[in-house]
Amino acid sequence: MNEEQVWLDEARQGDKAAFGKLVEAYQTPVYNLAYRMLNNAGEAEEAAQEAFIRAYTRLDSYDPAHKFSTWMLSITSNYCIDIIRKRRALLLSIDEPLPPHPALMSDNSKGPEAQVVMNQQQEMVQALLSELPEDYRETVVLRYWYDLSYEEIAEMMDTTVSAIKSRLFRARRLLAEVGQANGLVTMNDSMVLTAVS
Repeated sequence: MNEEQVWLDEARQGDKAAFGKLVEAYQTPVYNLAYRMLNNAGEAEEAAQEAFIRAYTRLDSYDPAHKFSTWMLSITSNYCIDIIRKRRALLLSIDEPLPPHPALMSDNSKGPEAQVVMNQQQEMVQALLSELPEDYRETVVLRYWYDLSYEEIAEMMDTTVSAIKSRLFRARRLLAEVGQANGLVTMNDSMVLTAVS
């Protein structure tokens, strides 16, 4: 039995110190996911805290046959989706950019011209993502920013791998169409977006 499983068993028996060890182990990935989905550091901190509270109160529903990390990230993701829906209900826009995607980062990105180009790319990506339905946005963020596998995303979103692949395909196509219609991407950019696997 590994150390994490011992902590889980103890936490399920009410040991708060054991659950504290789980929080320490997963606070960074939980916060990172919340930040990537919410694009706001303060909201991400609150979402991470709420996700851990929800996990603690629902430990009896955790299935040890699945990875704890996937279950924890699923709780975080679902809570963040609720926040995004509330934002939209209040007609608030999602203005803050996503953290730079690793593909956009390079040693040359330190100069002012490169920074302007990177900022423009981030603004374009954010504008496009804000047009996606919540489940498409969640899938895109989990896949391309959080680098989760199709299987992990399917487990988190309680669906099939083929459904995730389908959502990603439709999301890329929708991103390309919306971007082209709004003049945010050119035909070449559009072809790149739809071709991304």
